[in-house]
Amino acid sequence: MKIILANPRGFCAGVNMAIESLDRALQLFGTPLYVYHEIVHNRPVVERFRKRGVVFVDSIAEVPEGAHVLYSAHGVAPAIREAAAKRNLFAIDATCPLVTKVHLEAVRFAQEGYTIILVGHEGHDEVLGTMGEAPASIRLVQDLADVERLDLPADAKLAYLTQTTLSVDDAEVIIAGLRRRYPQIIGPSRDDICYATQNRQEAVKGLVPEADVVLVLGSRNSSNSMRLAEIAKSCGKPAYLIDGVREIADHWFTGGETVLITAGASAPEEVVEECVEHLQNRYGASTETRTVREEHVNFPLPRELRVLAG
Repeated sequence: MKIILANPRGFCAGVNMAIESLDRALQLFGTPLYVYHEIVHNRPVVERFRKRGVVFVDSIAEVPEGAHVLYSAHGVAPAIREAAAKRNLFAIDATCPLVTKVHLEAVRFAQEGYTIILVGHEGHDEVLGTMGEAPASIRLVQDLADVERLDLPADAKLAYLTQTTLSVDDAEVIIAGLRRRYPQIIGPSRDDICYATQNRQEAVKGLVPEADVVLVLGSRNSSNSMRLAEIAKSCGKPAYLIDGVREIADHWFTGGETVLITAGASAPEEVVEECVEHLQNRYGASTETRTVREEHVNFPLPRELRVLAG
């Protein structure tokens, strides 16, 4: 067996910042410490913090008045910030700056009188936060069928935005459909899909022709991890989205395969290492790291933590 380790893989700058923020907040404030929604969409990461005393909530009403709450990397709507202020919560905003960029674009387009078409997945934390910035001005589309169902006037003043963790190819198809129906539609000055999502997708596309089987480390509620598995399957290769080594099944392999291993932007490197070690021990696998693109992006900790840290 041969293992190809795709690079880049795993944590992106936004996830690193969010996890480091929660670590720092635990050091500064202790427990209980509350997080609105999962800090990132990864089960091992969430369980690790839960064992350390972090309480994950889906409603600000679940946070006791005056407590510390951290907003996840996916961002929150203004209504959540207002509810936190009313409860006198000390809020730490660990929203990924690339998500914040989309929020600001939504506010700007709404203020300029545009109806905004948001390309994204209904119910995703990031989508809920973005739509909350201008709920009266945003329409969500998930696919080309949704584009065809839009009942906006042909000459409507329109702009589009996208969820940051979409498949680049899928988003381009939907945006092309929007442009066909509404040639006047405008978009953001720079692509909304985040650099890390694009880079991990590019790595899979570039390396999957050499693979017989693909393992994607990531959770099923992680949009960017799901896209990596979908891309591999669209190239005709069996691909498995797993949280960790315990989910690997022997019948996936005969022992002579080339196995491509990658990880979504919220999956920790230790789960990758455990899978590699398992395949090495069981099948005598050799390992090769293949770098498709270098990443050198870092985001600072939230202002609330930087001030306290001095």
